Amino acid sequence: MSQPAQPLSPPAAPHADGEGASRSSGPSAAELLDFVRRAAADSELIASLPRDPEGRTWLRLDGPRGSEAWLIGWPPGTGTGWHDHAESLGAFATAEGELTEYSLAVRLPSSGWRSLELNEGVDRERRLPGGSARAFGAHHVHEVLNESATEHAVSVHAYYPPLPLMRRFSRSGAVLRLEQVERPEDWQ
Repeated sequence: MSQPAQPLSPPAAPHADGEGASRSSGPSAAELLDFVRRAAADSELIASLPRDPEGRTWLRLDGPRGSEAWLIGWPPGTGTGWHDHAESLGAFATAEGELTEYSLAVRLPSSGWRSLELNEGVDRERRLPGGSARAFGAHHVHEVLNESATEHAVSVHAYYPPLPLMRRFSRSGAVLRLEQVERPEDWQ
């Protein structure tokens, strides 16, 4: 049985560094961003990705300083659905085509809920054409889509620490529902 929706508002004030707790043993969000930008500009790497006209494809990459990285192909009309990356920070860059990111400017509780009602003003939209990149802090909730009807997109993603889990959500209007929790063995 689902719990009643709990209202969520945007956070009062983000951390100045945008990353939360210190991550001195691993790469910073800026280092991840630099890595994905360089990898997305590597035409030989981008050409090595197998492309499927119907489903996303991916290759695992060696990310900087123990990070997890992926090269991902996006056929027209494909996307991730709403998800987060637990406490990992990350970055991604579009190498070819254009991706759209829809995100929430709110930190979700880490446990104890199945359904939340989002307040107005938490939705963000960002278009990332080829050559564009962005970094994000821990607890980032988003969905990424290739909204083109005809063009394939390719992107590079990096996360630190390596993803311990991903939570997948469904969304109906202002209501966000936790649908499943995936562990690395589910996608590797």
